[in-house]
Amino acid sequence: MDLAYPHLCGQLFEQPLMYDPRKAEVVLRALGPQLTGQSVTIVNGAGGIDHVAFANGRPSAGVIGDRMGRAYDRNGYAPFDMVDGVAIIPIEGSLVQKGGWIGAASGETSYQGLQTQIARAKRNADVKGVVVEVDSFGGMVNGVFETAAALADLSKAKPTIAILTDYAYSAAYLLASQCRQIVAPMFGGAGSIGAVMLHADYSGALEQEGIKVTLIKSGANKVDGNPYEPLPAEQKARWQAQVDNVRDQFAAVVGKGRGKRMTKAQALKTEAQAFTAAEALDLGLIDAVGDGQEAFAAFVKEVNRRS
Repeated sequence: MDLAYPHLCGQLFEQPLMYDPRKAEVVLRALGPQLTGQSVTIVNGAGGIDHVAFANGRPSAGVIGDRMGRAYDRNGYAPFDMVDGVAIIPIEGSLVQKGGWIGAASGETSYQGLQTQIARAKRNADVKGVVVEVDSFGGMVNGVFETAAALADLSKAKPTIAILTDYAYSAAYLLASQCRQIVAPMFGGAGSIGAVMLHADYSGALEQEGIKVTLIKSGANKVDGNPYEPLPAEQKARWQAQVDNVRDQFAAVVGKGRGKRMTKAQALKTEAQAFTAAEALDLGLIDAVGDGQEAFAAFVKEVNRRS
C-alpha cells in the first residue's frame, strides 16, 4: 500500500486535534482515501458536517520573529479592518498553526496571522476596542493556547467581544472564550470543549491484499501506533492521556476567560458537547443571543462613548 502525501498523513493521523468530531469525520472521509489509496472506515462515527468558510453565503470577516507583522509595520499598514476605532479580527474556517497570510485563505485561518493582528491591535493607540468575528469548527492544537493567551492579554488592555456569525466550536470556542463578551446568532452554536485524535489501522486491508509490512526498528517505542499493526492497548492509553490533558487545559483556559459564567469544572461537565445558541446561553458559554450587526453597532457606540 502506497501512502500518498505522507507529510499530510503525518498531520492528519496520530495527532491531537481540536476539531468538532463531525468536522474531523468530513476531513477524514475527504482526504483519507486520497492520502492512503485505501477506503476509510470510521468506527463510532458522529455524523459528518461539511463546514467551509464563505460557502453557501456565509459572511466573510474581512511565529517566531513575527516576520509577517514586521512586513506590515514597514509598509505602515494595520493588519485588520477598522470601523470607528474598532478593529475587526476574523477567525473563520479550519484553524492551522502556520500560514503566511492575514485573515482567512482557502478556508483556513492561521494562528500565526491571528497573533500578528492581536499584537498590533493591543499596541495601536487608534484601536479603542476589538471585535473577533468567529465562524469555525476548530482546528489544530499547536498554536491555539498561545493565541488564546494573546487574546486574554488583549482583553485585559482593551474592550473585546466575540461575535459569532455562525459557530464557535472546539479551538474556535477556546479563542472566543478569551474575549470579554460572546454573542451568537439564534441558529448558531458554541462549545465542543474537548480534543480528538485519529488513528488508522490498515492491518486488515494489508492482509486481504496479501501484503506483509516488516517494521525494522531501533528503540522499543520507535514505531508505536504505526498504521500497519493493530493499535496496542498501551499506546491507545497513552494517546488517551494526551487528549485528556488537552481537554483539561482547554477547560482551564475557558474557566479563566469566562470566570463565574463558566468555570473549569462546568466546562469539563459539558463532555465536549456542541450546543445550540440557546443552550450555550443557558450554560454560560456565551453572553447573549442576537443579531451580529446589531451587536457590532452597539459595541462600536459603547467604546466610542467611553473614549
